[in-house]
Amino acid sequence: MRQAQSIACIIPALNEAEAIGRVVANVPSWVDRVVVADNGSSDGTGDVARAAGAEVVFQNERGYGAACLMAMDATSDVDIIVFLDGDNSDDPSEMGSLVDPIVSDQSDFVLGSRVRGEREVGSLTPQQIFGNWLATRLIALIWREHFTDLGPFRAIRRASLDQLHMADRTYGWTVEMQVKAVENGLRIQEVPVSYKNRIGVSKVSGTLKGTVLAGYKILSIIGRHAMRRVTKGSAHVRSRLPSATATLEKQTPRKRASNSAS
Repeated sequence: MRQAQSIACIIPALNEAEAIGRVVANVPSWVDRVVVADNGSSDGTGDVARAAGAEVVFQNERGYGAACLMAMDATSDVDIIVFLDGDNSDDPSEMGSLVDPIVSDQSDFVLGSRVRGEREVGSLTPQQIFGNWLATRLIALIWREHFTDLGPFRAIRRASLDQLHMADRTYGWTVEMQVKAVENGLRIQEVPVSYKNRIGVSKVSGTLKGTVLAGYKILSIIGRHAMRRVTKGSAHVRSRLPSATATLEKQTPRKRASNSAS
């Protein structure tokens, strides 16, 4: 069934020359296109990825979301897009468990959960574990959608992805996709995936600055969308409240006269 739909794998990468060749080589052969979005690497990541068989696009504007958006522009002709990281922490061989529910039309968006799957000791830092817990609890509280992770390994129908109008260019890409998927009524599924210790040092969770900025961005996106939800709900309620004029106009002439006399 997979052959009936075109599938692309997008891998944003920044200075992942040591890992990217292995990641590209492990992408299943049934994936039609493997696109590495080189986010301004200085270690030859793009050259290694190309030698391994990937298409390479370059996005010099630093930011996880910016790299993903650039790769999306290059894959507008596919039916399903899979996102995963280029540091060898995700296992590309598990891609089928994310893609198959979409191919069989059971889901529009499938998230790989590292929390529900098997993971190596130390592969998720304490700050990642807490950040995931906090963000997913807030989403459950506000939108009544129960995620366990904000993991990077995910698959989504291309038409559904276009419907989300993704905009974040930095650390908030994953949570923006999940919140917008809920708001747009996509059929969402979460499946367990394994997670390994990455090759090299994380540019986000591996630094204090990256951790703080990522946490701030994730919470700010949740807060912004929550406020829009509240504002939209209030406007809807106000629109359904009859005005005094409309109520008076609906009354019979006798009732209006009675009210005027009193």
